Formats: sequence, C-alpha cells, structure tokens
Amino acid sequence: MEPPRKRARELGTTPGVLSTGKWNAITDVHGVQVGHVTLVEGQNIRTGVTAILPHGGNIFQDKVPAGIAVGNGFGKLMGSTQVQELGEIETPIVLTNTLAIPAAAEALIEWTLNQKGNEEVRSVNPVVGETNDGWLNDIRLRVVNKESVIEALTIASTGPVEEGCVGAGTGTVCFGWKGGIGTSSRVLPKSLGGYTVGVLVQSNFGGVLQMDGIPVGKKLSQHYLKDELNDASADGSVMIVIATDASLSDRNLTRLARRGLAGLARTGASMSNGSGDCAVAFSTAEDVRRTPERRSKTWAYPEIPNDLTSPLFQAAIEATEEAIYNSLCMAETMTGFCGRIVKALPLDDLEGLANRHKL
Repeated sequence: MEPPRKRARELGTTPGVLSTGKWNAITDVHGVQVGHVTLVEGQNIRTGVTAILPHGGNIFQDKVPAGIAVGNGFGKLMGSTQVQELGEIETPIVLTNTLAIPAAAEALIEWTLNQKGNEEVRSVNPVVGETNDGWLNDIRLRVVNKESVIEALTIASTGPVEEGCVGAGTGTVCFGWKGGIGTSSRVLPKSLGGYTVGVLVQSNFGGVLQMDGIPVGKKLSQHYLKDELNDASADGSVMIVIATDASLSDRNLTRLARRGLAGLARTGASMSNGSGDCAVAFSTAEDVRRTPERRSKTWAYPEIPNDLTSPLFQAAIEATEEAIYNSLCMAETMTGFCGRIVKALPLDDLEGLANRHKL
C-alpha cells in the first residue's frame, strides 16, 4: 500500500508570493461548489465527472460573466462560442472525458430546465470541458451517463475539494505520471482589494515537468522527447477553471483566463499539437451577475479598471501552477485499461529535490 499522498505545499513546494485561502482551493471563492463522481469498475473503467457551480442559486437566471482562453485548440469545449460571444455562463461547468460530452450536455440541459423559475426556458448553453482518459479508461464504452453528471451536480458543495484520482481526473495522465484533479487559491492583501482567485484543473498533458523552478522531469528522467520513454507523450489536454469574487467584466475575465495558460507554462507543459489547453474564468461577484432585471434595461456596475487587474493576473498564474502540482502530488498509481500502469509522482524524490533546492 502506498503511503498517504500529500499536497505540494506539504512537500516544500510553494510557488509564488501570494497567500492561499483557507482551503487552498477554488471553493475559497465564496459560493463556488464542486462535486465529483468517480467511476472505477473492473479492470477497464477509470473515468468520472467533476462539476463546478459558480454559485448555489439558479445560474441560468443569475448568469455570471465569463471569459475563455485557448492555448492549443485540440479540445472539445462545448458551449465556448456562446460564452465568447455573450461573455457569460448560464450553467454549471462540467468536466469529463472526451466521449462523454454529449451525456454531460444532456444532463446539464435537463438539470437546468428542471430548476424552479426555468419553466419557460427554451434554449440552454451547457458548458462542458474534457480531456481524453483513453489510456487508462476504455473510453469507447462511454459509461458516463446523464445520471452520473446529475449526481455530481447534486452533491456539489463548498469547503475542501478532493484531489487526485477523482471525478474527471480519475483516468488522466500528466507528464508521464498519474494526473488528476487539482486545486489552489490565492488571496490578495486588503491594500489590493482583498479579492480571492481560485483554480481547479483536470490535468492530462505532457512536457518536461518543473515544480517551483525545480527541474523535476529532468532530474527524475521522465519527460517528453526522452528516447527511452516512449509513453511520455506531450499530447493530452488540460482544463483550467478560474473563479474570482472580483468585479471583472467578461473582457477582463478573458484576460484572467489567459493567465491560467501562463501558470500552465510554468509547469513545463509543451502545449503540443495534440493537446487541448483551455481555460475558463468567471466572476461570482453579485454586482456583475446578469440577472433578469438587469438584462431588460441599461445598467451600470462597479468594474475593476484595467490598471488594478495585474495582482489578479498574478494570483491566477500562481493558483493554476499550484493546482497542477496538487493534481500530481495527490494522484495515486493506477492500473487500468489493457493492464496499463501509470505510476504516481514519487513524493520522496520530490521532497528531496525540494529540500536540496532550498540550499
């Protein structure tokens, strides 16, 4: 049996300069909820669903402003065109595997139509992100169904967020090691507004891992383009979900989403030809929500100006970077489809590298 896994900070890896929130999770942003459904069956099923709710109310009625950024576009981010066009999200965000997108969309539509107050709704834009877990999961069986997704939406909650081989990260691979779900947060000092930025990632990509400046992939001889490691591919994908309580416009939320890609780059990601690198950012601030009353008339809201956004950008970069590290550190070795084994990142080796790096 493997020893208990630890988050990156417990191992001496503390990227960035800003402080974390209470949970060091996306749920440090007030009102954000996360739910996981993990599907592990027999030898071949290793997949699941992760749902992120911007707030606990009727999201279709109280839409949240949002922005999207894409690094490499080999991904299937359903609903992205309407978000880019209108700058808002009207459903929870669901993460799952590539071939489960239709089932997730159907569940989001049903869940939304059934909410009180939506009796007259005739158009829903479900937002579904994915990575391909087909190395460890028999993805062609398409075991994720509508019920799985609705369960994840129903059990979503605030507080600590489970990480590693759970939900949409159950069968993923990252930098040749076991990937998964990871999360982190940053809180700005009061002099900079006191805002919180939280990030959740589904990591399933490759490159040459570095952690807080430590060349982990090189030191442990596990990286893309190393001839002896044919399975250490740079292809794969990552979904980055960024939440903040800052009153940002959808334009500046798009800019915030781009900083998620900057955090991804810090980890050594290659953003290869076959990688889908997508970031979605939204604001939970009540004064920027697109409520029915505000959608029917001209209205103004207290938008944070461009000149005050840089600290938020830094927070998004740091939280994304650490969320990816947590997805690796919390994931366990897994055996899956066709007997394939993907080992967990060796934490003893990482802790040793981190201690030597401090000297």
